[in-house]
Amino acid sequence: MRILVTGGAGFIGSHVADRYVALGHEVAVLDNLSTGQRANLNPKCRFYEMSLMDPRLEETVLQFAPEVISHHAAQVNVRRSVEDPVFDAEMNVLGSIRLFQAAAKAHCGKLIYISSGGACYGDPERIPANEETPVRPLCPYGASKYAAEKYLELFGSLYGMRTTILRYANVYGPRQDPHGEAGVVAVFSQLLLAGRSPQIFGDGSKTRDYVFVQDIVEANALALAGGDGRIYNVGTGRQVTDDEVYRTIRDALAAKAEAVHTDFRKGEVRHIALDASRLRRELGWKPMVSFEEGMAKTAAWYRERR
Repeated sequence: MRILVTGGAGFIGSHVADRYVALGHEVAVLDNLSTGQRANLNPKCRFYEMSLMDPRLEETVLQFAPEVISHHAAQVNVRRSVEDPVFDAEMNVLGSIRLFQAAAKAHCGKLIYISSGGACYGDPERIPANEETPVRPLCPYGASKYAAEKYLELFGSLYGMRTTILRYANVYGPRQDPHGEAGVVAVFSQLLLAGRSPQIFGDGSKTRDYVFVQDIVEANALALAGGDGRIYNVGTGRQVTDDEVYRTIRDALAAKAEAVHTDFRKGEVRHIALDASRLRRELGWKPMVSFEEGMAKTAAWYRERR
């Protein structure tokens, strides 16, 4: 198949592109390199350097004529979305609409959209959250990702495109950008390797669901042939505190710096984990890499590239 991966030079998108190439597909990457890296690009992928807001977007999609689009490109910084919600909406809502419109004109058969479980659900009453949990975002980023979900469903209905929505938990692993969404593992690793003290916003009890990037990749591979018209959480269901993340990375790096606790930040979710039982039941996915194993692999990657 011909597959277009938007954001395919970024942390998660590049791993997904690698997997699609390994499966024998013809893959193109569209990325403006605002956060992605050329070094992440698979040499077997065709590369289009542009933003979703680029006037050439439609022409490019029509030229490549993808059978599947994997839409990872986004503005992913929660803090920036609070500070500049207009920019966040332009990138995540308007940019996505332009992509969906181009996909329809190119007669793309399927679009896999990457959303955010943590940002969309906010602070749910019950944890782990499943796909029926009310969507109550606490920041513009969560609102923009959910708005794009609804536009995708609309475009799928109007133009007969098959769609699958993947709501990620906090993804971590090699290539992670410390400035992106859920970049705490990368931030802690780099600071500890430099002998500096990481900042923990709040008292350290805030929890997230951490899923290793290779497990995320397998969910994307399964979505190529299944999950049409479905929304899936992709997570482990386990809550991990900020303090636990810090201690695990510190021990993996044999570092000594102590964390510093500062004020909790506006717009951040306090507690979240995702129930991925639907994805397990319908597509056979399950996380294969434990939190401890994944953190050790990630810490080793940062240590080797220090």
